[in-house]
Parts: sequence; C-alpha cells; structure tokens
Amino acid sequence: MNFKVVERSPFARIARMVLKSKNVAMVLGKTIHLSGVSQQDFLKDEGWLAHELCHIEQFREHGFFRFLWLYLRESMRVGYYNNKYEVEARIAGMKHRKSQNPVKRATDTIDPSGMPLPGDTKRQA
Repeated sequence: MNFKVVERSPFARIARMVLKSKNVAMVLGKTIHLSGVSQQDFLKDEGWLAHELCHIEQFREHGFFRFLWLYLRESMRVGYYNNKYEVEARIAGMKHRKSQNPVKRATDTIDPSGMPLPGDTKRQA
C-alpha cells in the first residue's frame, strides 16, 4: 500500500490535545500524520501501523471528502471510541497479534492507563 508519513504534524498535534494523549497518529487520505512519536517508532508497532493503514483503506473506499464527512458524522452520533470506522481500525490493529508467539503477545499487551478514556461516548438508556 502506498502511503506517506509526516512527523510533528500540526493536524496530529491538535488531535493529540483533543484526545489528551501522549502520542497520536491520524490519517488524511494517504498520509499518516504523527505527533509525539517518531516515524521509526511508529513503523515498528505493527498493530498501530495496521490501524492507520485501515483508515487509509477507508479513505480509498469512500473518497477523501465523503469519508471525512462520514467519519465526523459517526463521531458526533456515537462518539470517537464507538465510531464504527475506529472500531474497524482497532480490529485491524489487533489481527496481527494472532500470528505472534505467546511470549511476544504477552510483552506487547496494551496498557490502557496510557490511553485516552472514551469520555465522549453517549450514555445507554
């Protein structure tokens, strides 16, 4: 898949502030924008890379402006964490773990304390 990576992106910096996260990767079209993480470290993380590549595929499938609209509308409707495009990307990011040996899988476990909380999810009635 053809893609470009931009380090210290102002777009990703804004997303990082909104999400209150130490580091962020975000996709616009075929470009992965990074803030708080180097390209080298980002590319080493197979799950994170797979997550962002899924977003590139979503842009390709729906078109640039249409996907932006669909993504923003979905986020407004159900929140960032429950956004179906984010759910799809999280699943893509976890698929690579099935092929890892159990020792590597255990050392690659995500620590949720470093992740932003889904504070924008709508309450269930």
